[in-house]
Amino acid sequence: MKLLRFGQPGHEKPGIINPAGKRLDVSAFGEDFDEAFFENSGLLRLSHWLEANENHCPVIPAEERLGPPFRRPSKIICVGLNYATHASESNMELPSEPILFFKSTTAICGPNDDVVIPKGGSKVDWEVELGVVIGNRASYVEREHAMDCVAGYVLHNDVSERSFQLERNGQWVKGKSADTFAPTGPFLATKDEIQDSHNLGIWLKVNGEMQQNSNTRHMIFDVPYLVSYISQFMTLLPGDLISTGTPSGVGLGFTPPKYLKPGDVIELGIDRLGIQRQVVVPYKI
Repeated sequence: MKLLRFGQPGHEKPGIINPAGKRLDVSAFGEDFDEAFFENSGLLRLSHWLEANENHCPVIPAEERLGPPFRRPSKIICVGLNYATHASESNMELPSEPILFFKSTTAICGPNDDVVIPKGGSKVDWEVELGVVIGNRASYVEREHAMDCVAGYVLHNDVSERSFQLERNGQWVKGKSADTFAPTGPFLATKDEIQDSHNLGIWLKVNGEMQQNSNTRHMIFDVPYLVSYISQFMTLLPGDLISTGTPSGVGLGFTPPKYLKPGDVIELGIDRLGIQRQVVVPYKI
């Protein structure tokens, strides 16, 4: 199943993409794609509901804005330096265990919304990442049971302001959390849609030029390991997002570094998880 949400920011409605590729409004189901939905077997209940009601669901107009495919989660947990080539270009050692940091949930936006350079920002960078959405509460989960806690996967752009992240005191979260710094979607693909999450092409272009081009098989720590590992330190709630790290090719890694400027166009994608497109715009009061 592929879940999406559409409409104006803060007023999105739930939808799906059916096997024929049609985008359908499932508002009549009566629930948004949030923590309560995932926690209470929402995917299974929606599937059963569609068996009887799909033919009555309105088609979503092509011009409708897409929002994030699930409602704001309790947390976004990001994994740093999870591709060896990215660690190398960042002049950092390979991690012996996952590096974790948080991204504010207020950074979430739709897959094609503008990316806003924050006030005082000067080094905004791109990072295409595979996102994992939690489906069941996970606490101290063993690796062999970790996938039981996964609802599905999304495409995520972990936009970063490097001067906030690396040149200001404290943790990375300051450079990761500006509004619009977490474009997510266009849809959430449930586990059955992705046969192997560790063999997906992953890429990103800026102004039509390929910057990142890799495969999720190059992740240092795989999805079940990450879910299990993170659950040793915090309870993962249904709807939470784990962003699994980015391959090489970020702006920081160039000599001299390349950073985004107003008017730049970012395009990114992951096999079977769709494509995003963002225009970079300046901050305005």
